[in-house]
Amino acid sequence: MMLSSLLEDLQYTCLNGSTDVEIKGVAYDSRNVEPGSLFVCIRGTVRDGGDFAGEALEKGAKALVSEEPVEVPEGTAMIRVPDARKALARISAAWFGRPAGKLILIGVTGTKGKTTTAWMVREILEQAGYRTGLLGTVTCITGKREISPENTTPESWLIHQYFAEMVEAGLKCAVMEVSSQAFKQSRVEGILFDCGIFTNIEPDHIGPGEHRDFDEYLECKKQLLRQCRIGIVNRDDPHFRQITEGRNCVLETYGFSENADLRAEDLKLAAGPGKLGVSFRTRGLLELSAELAMPGKFSVYNALAAMAAARHLGVTKAALRQALGRVKVRGRAEIVPGFRDFTLLIDYAHNAMSLENILTALREYRPKRLVCLFGCGGNRDRNRRFEMGETSGRFADLTVITSDNPRNEDPQAIIEDIKTGIRRTGGSYVEIPSRKEAIAWVIRRGRPGDIIVLAGKGHEDYQLIKGKKYPMDERVLIREILEEDRQRKAPGPDGDPGQL
Repeated sequence: MMLSSLLEDLQYTCLNGSTDVEIKGVAYDSRNVEPGSLFVCIRGTVRDGGDFAGEALEKGAKALVSEEPVEVPEGTAMIRVPDARKALARISAAWFGRPAGKLILIGVTGTKGKTTTAWMVREILEQAGYRTGLLGTVTCITGKREISPENTTPESWLIHQYFAEMVEAGLKCAVMEVSSQAFKQSRVEGILFDCGIFTNIEPDHIGPGEHRDFDEYLECKKQLLRQCRIGIVNRDDPHFRQITEGRNCVLETYGFSENADLRAEDLKLAAGPGKLGVSFRTRGLLELSAELAMPGKFSVYNALAAMAAARHLGVTKAALRQALGRVKVRGRAEIVPGFRDFTLLIDYAHNAMSLENILTALREYRPKRLVCLFGCGGNRDRNRRFEMGETSGRFADLTVITSDNPRNEDPQAIIEDIKTGIRRTGGSYVEIPSRKEAIAWVIRRGRPGDIIVLAGKGHEDYQLIKGKKYPMDERVLIREILEEDRQRKAPGPDGDPGQL
């Protein structure tokens, strides 16, 4: 592709060479540069891509795109742009043939609920006959392959590569989680979503390397409502007015409020051994009765958002009911099957806010006891540990403190911080540093009627320890524990599990 074609959507200045040159590849990581490539010097959180321009040129890059002038050999194109990340997004779109415009796109943003809502939308659309791709925290599905992502929203080059694969595979729609960092770093620059879902907003991701304050965080999230045709927003969110200010889209709302365009009512909880669900009715833009195999009021909010988006594609009520009744999301209030006397869940709750949400939702099911097992990540804000300790101490009957991703910190030091938080509440706790041993402990001592939640890891299948990534999937650990119990003829999930 000619360089001039890749740059046609940009404002730029050619400081050296010519745009009349054929480009054989696009790279933003110097390790991926091949002869004939265009290298885009984007700024990272630690290093500037301009620092690697020399390496890119040595590998045969024919052109550079940068915010600052870079000395290049005679005949090499040096393109200066105001914003290299925005340039990468538009160059990537052009390189892959602008695939976003060939798909029906649904974007989902918010502090909580992005993953579950995106999964629900995809499940509904697939049930209705729309082949649908997914870009999200748990996985990326393109119709040609399934990828484990490094970020909730990939870099712009990857986004358009995945969209191109979806188009090539014959997919009709794509559902995408859009993080605040994706907006801040212009990863979705130039993309117009057919529907943009805004689930909620609360202070989060504020600190070094993320957002300087809540106002910046909110402004980044609000960008979705300037990049979509139809904005679907939670009417019950306390920041609703701030969220919807400055939007460029047609606005629809959902929630439990009488002011919501699509509202839920008559919510009823459904519980049993190994089962936690909820049923409800909707009024307004859509009227039907639905059941979810997921717990809590927050799941109804996610369902309402998904239903509101699917409505614009003409999905039938029958397809909606069937999809919602069976949707399950890995690591999001995921019930582990096979336990007769108590309910065991895996959830991604990894900060105080998300932990409080899941624990308060589970408390509504009136468990005999609510047991919470969790740890905290290392090399992260220490306050998170105190806050999560306090939260579990207040809302759980028993907390089992264990390890999460200690990274380069001492796991015991992290546990001590969590204990400091719990002690402020007077809540009961035990500490078992080994996560497998901690899980085995709660399984072997679960009482009839208990709800036990393994929090923090969710969909993750690894542990980060001293700079290394080790395989660790809680589902695998549970299977191993049960097999070990069978071999020792110890009580399993269908026998008397004993007492905590």
